[in-house]
Amino acid sequence: GTHPQLEDTAPRIVEHPSDLLVSKGEPATLSCKAEGRPSPAVEWYKDGERVETDREDPRSHRTLLPGGSLFFLRILHGRRGKPDEGVYVCVARNYLGEATSRNASLEVA
Repeated sequence: GTHPQLEDTAPRIVEHPSDLLVSKGEPATLSCKAEGRPSPAVEWYKDGERVETDREDPRSHRTLLPGGSLFFLRILHGRRGKPDEGVYVCVARNYLGEATSRNASLEVA
């Protein structure tokens, strides 16, 4: 027979991001950790739009860490706006379903 602990499971978020207040130019990390089998793929959304990380754009200042957290090399903040400010959620997916974290707002001080 099969061992029940080896059954595939839908993702669940085990560590949620929390609200951040970050000074301009400082690094920041939005935490997210998901469990599931097979290991879920994690994506981040900001204000409903998918966040591009250095996986898509090597020049990006945002890195998706191996565990699923989103790391900002430095918080960008320019005259034309605050591109990093907004409400973030992390979404973990595998073939059995998806899980969405709580909202976390990132504000630039």
